[in-house]
Amino acid sequence: MTSYTVGIVVFPGSNCDRDVSWALEGCLDIKTKFIWHESSDLSGIDSVVLPGGFSYGDYLRCGAVARFSSLINALHDFVRTGRKVIGICNGFQILTEAGFLPGALTNNKNLNFICKDVELKVHSQKGGWFKSFIDKNITLPIAHGEGRYYCDDYTYKELLDNDLIALKYIDNPNGSTHEIAGILNKEGNVLGLMPHPERACDKNIGGIDGEYILKNLIK
Repeated sequence: MTSYTVGIVVFPGSNCDRDVSWALEGCLDIKTKFIWHESSDLSGIDSVVLPGGFSYGDYLRCGAVARFSSLINALHDFVRTGRKVIGICNGFQILTEAGFLPGALTNNKNLNFICKDVELKVHSQKGGWFKSFIDKNITLPIAHGEGRYYCDDYTYKELLDNDLIALKYIDNPNGSTHEIAGILNKEGNVLGLMPHPERACDKNIGGIDGEYILKNLIK
């Protein structure tokens, strides 16, 4: 097992933190450490995952309360060091609420919960997250009710001009602006996406496209 350690943030209500740990340790042999959201101690942590599921306060707006946690406050300095952070589903929502990434996640266009595999087109190689998928489409599962990415025209132009659109849906299932499924910060070390890469890391129960994404947490 690598000496590299990935911190997995745990919020009250999180339900994908164990999935992420299994994907990293069980499939990729990468050491993980669970970090309670009230902690601000990121010493010994080389990269961070904000997992999917739910965070406390989501009944107000997904990620609206979690953004004020001690861990999220500490994450600003962590990101400035260049270390990598990935926010998956609810983690993506928290990243937008906390200002790490632009735009917002809102209710799906038909106000329904969607749970299925989706095909995605890789649009950016910034940060090296998707270097295994140059000119290829990938398949990952989604499971969300508020996964519709929205941004205004100015923000969309900024995303395009700075090559920050990581993924787009081939068949836009939730009505996201310009089919956007995942975006990056300008430095490329923060990735937010609605699909779940941790659920596509075991060839015995599904695809392994997610494995190629998560392993880049240690690159």
